[in-house]
Amino acid sequence: MDIGFIGLGKMGFPMARRLIEAGHTLTVFDTQKNAVDKLVALGAEAASSPKDIADRVETVMASLPSLQASLEVATGTGGVIEGTRVKRFIDLSTVGSQMAVKIHDLLAKQNIVQIDSPVSGGVGGAEKGTLAVMVSGPKADFELVKPALDVIGKVFFIGTKPGAGQTMKLANNFLSATAMVATSEAVVMGVKSGLDPAVMIDVINAGSGLNTASRDKFPRAVLPRTFDFGFATGLMVKDIRLAVEEMRSLGLSMEVAEAVGRIWETIIRDQGPESDFTEAIKPIEKAAGVIVGGGGKGSHAAK
Repeated sequence: MDIGFIGLGKMGFPMARRLIEAGHTLTVFDTQKNAVDKLVALGAEAASSPKDIADRVETVMASLPSLQASLEVATGTGGVIEGTRVKRFIDLSTVGSQMAVKIHDLLAKQNIVQIDSPVSGGVGGAEKGTLAVMVSGPKADFELVKPALDVIGKVFFIGTKPGAGQTMKLANNFLSATAMVATSEAVVMGVKSGLDPAVMIDVINAGSGLNTASRDKFPRAVLPRTFDFGFATGLMVKDIRLAVEEMRSLGLSMEVAEAVGRIWETIIRDQGPESDFTEAIKPIEKAAGVIVGGGGKGSHAAK
């Protein structure tokens, strides 16, 4: 399949690379020339703008870091909407259902189909092709592009309603964000009481407390204190804010979400938006006066 790919960051680059390796023909664009050059070396063609891509191919994918970036790439000046050949726009970004509907409606005026397709699984999942891919859009277009989406992960058809994939993604990331801070609080409690955090994680993962943070984030990035899981705090906070906004728009009770949101606002204030989201534990450690893990030695109480 001839595919355009816009956005070659931490998630976009490995997804685009996998598509090339699977035999798809890619035309790529990113503001970072070095990322474009690396994919050109693998067989991709370079484009000068989103419009340039949309002039060349019928199917355009995008993996972008913000709502505004998705809106501008899809519908702005020099964007996909101005392309002469494009028929469908697949947004792999997390923008929330309201923005997805806005982009859908604007593209529809030019007879361009929007396929909402946010992904979950982090950089590791993008590199391995094991992402959860949450798709909403017209069924016929979904069936057409599914073989390409299968290359980047396990594909789930959420429904035909515009923005449905985004709602699913926000539900997923709300749970991921909750697991990260809840596990941090639980482990800090144990360390403050003198428990070994490595043993705690082993027990949690063998018991009913098992979650994505205890299974993946703590062993890989928190206990060794590398904090390099590959997902930025700023992106997680964006997703939590979108989730809370969506809950409010539906008139829901959201005591847990609001509490989790407040914790993440503290984390982004203390650690910064570019920090790895596994650094969420640091403000919790600081408040407790302990440090979790480090050097494979288990717990270290702050002196």
